[in-house]
Amino acid sequence: MGEIMKHPDELYPLMKLMLSAKLVEKKMSVWLLQPHWAFCYATLRKVSRSFALVIQQLPSDLRDVVCVYYLVLRALDIDDTRLTTEVRVPILKDFYCHLHDPEWHFSCKFSLISFQTSHINLSFVVQWPSKFLWTNHHVSIAFLELDTNICKWMGEGMEKFLCKEVETIDDYNEYCHYAAGLCGLGLSKLFYASGREDLAPEPLSISMGLFLQKISIIRDYLEDINEVPKCCMFWPHQIWSKYVNTLEVCFHHNMTFKYEENSVKAVQCLNEMVTNALLHVEDCLVYMSNLRDPSIFQFCAIPLVINMGNLTMYYNNVEIFKGVVEMRRGLCAKIIDQTRTMADVYGAFFDFCCIMESKKSGQINTNTSKLNATSTLKRLEEISKTCRNSGTLINQRKSYTCSHQPNYNIPIIFFFIMLAILLSTKIP
Repeated sequence: MGEIMKHPDELYPLMKLMLSAKLVEKKMSVWLLQPHWAFCYATLRKVSRSFALVIQQLPSDLRDVVCVYYLVLRALDIDDTRLTTEVRVPILKDFYCHLHDPEWHFSCKFSLISFQTSHINLSFVVQWPSKFLWTNHHVSIAFLELDTNICKWMGEGMEKFLCKEVETIDDYNEYCHYAAGLCGLGLSKLFYASGREDLAPEPLSISMGLFLQKISIIRDYLEDINEVPKCCMFWPHQIWSKYVNTLEVCFHHNMTFKYEENSVKAVQCLNEMVTNALLHVEDCLVYMSNLRDPSIFQFCAIPLVINMGNLTMYYNNVEIFKGVVEMRRGLCAKIIDQTRTMADVYGAFFDFCCIMESKKSGQINTNTSKLNATSTLKRLEEISKTCRNSGTLINQRKSYTCSHQPNYNIPIIFFFIMLAILLSTKIP
């Protein structure tokens, strides 16, 4: 409530989001009486709240296939170090072979997505919609091709990096390609198969995945470094070795409190990681500008804008090494509410670039830091230029990032929102 009082303009979109989520839940309640779909959507909400929201708002012929597609690929992301390499390697290597075998299952109490413990067979979940649900057989055919090929490639990539450290930036890009770039590629093919979109160029689809994955890797630093029994780190040695000799010791969150010089180096390294992620922004903007279907556009645009906002928060922020750094729920709701067109995306990215530029002044003036700050500024200027050249930025547009006093009566709006929520409980 304290955050809402500081940012009252976020109250309306936050309440609107709550109402929207409730309506979506009611709309799908009958369908979710079927246990396999109830399991899929419940699992989706557990592993990714943000993707759960945007997936559920897709058209029905895409919504379920994208849900299953996401879960299938997420099942390959077995990064729990309590599972030995000997256990994980054969699973990753042969996973794609079992997708259409109704007798196969994998059960592990450590697994993020354990289909066995919920009495749901993964291959049944994959096969069922292709046989009985989809009216668009092109989507069905595309999915049946994707779930094997992409799972095979992703499994091989995940297996490779179980035994290989992320040493170079090329390694880093390759890992992110397997972890998320392939997902972006598959989604683009599904959009094309549905007849709603043209087939996007592969490099643009992959860049979408790389951008989101690199932000996730930055965000999860503390969680990964504290993984037991063995830490799990995807920051490339080529970047962090410029600042420290041993990543685990010098960057451990407790050490940043005790040794100020380590926290300074940590932030410098963090800033270079952020700059590396920014390399994919212009590809992402081109990809978004080519989308035609409004629901697919929002599905892609909302996570993109939210993650750009998160990246802005991480930049030059030592708190990333001390705990969870997250965007305010109210600001997330504001982004979801206002992201409707490409002009909204350009406006949001322009705002976040301006904020990031204002944060660069706190960097330490070492040669490495100066070099990276120059590179960061160049990237931000190029992104801002792309946004300005779009011709969609106007002086009176609604800002995603700048709080302002609302031009409506908060108590009255609050009353009507609560009334709408109460009335929605009667919606059949």
